[in-house]
Amino acid sequence: MLQTTNQSAEELAETRAAIREGVRAVASRFDADYWLARDEDGVFPREYHRAMADAGWLGITMPEEYGGAGLGVTEAAIMMHEVASHGGGMAATSSVHINLFGPHPIVVHGTPEQKAEWIPNLIAGSDQVAFGFTEPDAGLNTTRIKTFAEKVPGGYRVNGQKVWTSTAQVANKIMLLTRTTKYEDCKRPTDGITIFYTDLDRSKIDVRRIPKMGRKAVDSNAIFIDDLFIPDEHRIGEEGRGFGYILDSLNPERVLIAVEAIGIGQDALRRATQYAKERVVFDRPIGQNQGIQHPLAERWMYLEAAWLMAMKAAELYDAGKPCGAEANTAKFLGARAGYEACERAVFTLGGFGYAKEYHVERLFREVTVTRIAPITEQLIASFIAEKVLGLPKSY
Repeated sequence: MLQTTNQSAEELAETRAAIREGVRAVASRFDADYWLARDEDGVFPREYHRAMADAGWLGITMPEEYGGAGLGVTEAAIMMHEVASHGGGMAATSSVHINLFGPHPIVVHGTPEQKAEWIPNLIAGSDQVAFGFTEPDAGLNTTRIKTFAEKVPGGYRVNGQKVWTSTAQVANKIMLLTRTTKYEDCKRPTDGITIFYTDLDRSKIDVRRIPKMGRKAVDSNAIFIDDLFIPDEHRIGEEGRGFGYILDSLNPERVLIAVEAIGIGQDALRRATQYAKERVVFDRPIGQNQGIQHPLAERWMYLEAAWLMAMKAAELYDAGKPCGAEANTAKFLGARAGYEACERAVFTLGGFGYAKEYHVERLFREVTVTRIAPITEQLIASFIAEKVLGLPKSY
């Protein structure tokens, strides 16, 4: 079991190198053609998910007493950066990312019985969870969700609608964010929100897949909940305090999205660089031309700078220090740098960049979502303006 507690700098470096090597040993078994096939057929990468579970990587951030490694955001970021670097794009990262901090409310606020029942199955990959948080009319304004859980004897009756619910086509569990008190009846907008972790009962939950431009193998869905009964023992923490619980995982999620975008961008940059060395036009490799060299060199610099910010944010989080500005900045810079590297890779390959067999067009489609989710660039800029620069709140 990998450990980081009380390690020297040299030991810590060795542990993190071991994480990279271990993840690489699994990820490299699934080449770019495997991921191209999943992009074509849209089938969830079960073989990849199973291989990562069997190697223990789904539990890297989970508590040791339940079979996890108990490591921090920094180690999770190193893992996900490696996952993103082998041609799988967001299809690869999303198939395992959801395990790292999505179930964090269970780890922090679950009862001992809930943890003992649920966490080992997540680590083993025998349970897959969908996350029903976002709603069509609420978007990032989470306090305005309308899915309602009405208290009844022994549990709750839930009705409502969610959108962009990932993996609901293959999941057997769902983490559901609901209102248990109506918005207008709460003293504060963040009150009255409750989290549940329960079975994804398809007789009560209608799951409709959303066709999209990338990450086809990891499905996104609109779900419609009609009179779903959830027993009391499937509520996480106290009723009405769910909004605070989801805040625990926001900064880690931003860091992970950042490093995933960076890894995809570096993957595309490597492919473009190799092509530039080999492609000969007018009796010289195109990589000898500064018009090709300079944009690629700039993309490398931006990716490296974004990586440093992501690591800064991760280390602050693991040290228990405030990291909201750094985590949001890492997500902004990482997504932007990854996107621009993939875009440049397509342009470097020219016509072949448009061809699927060279993979960079797929990486470009895959990385695009990191600029949109889980928080937009505009909201990040507004956050930095208010919280760091002290400007008036704009939203």
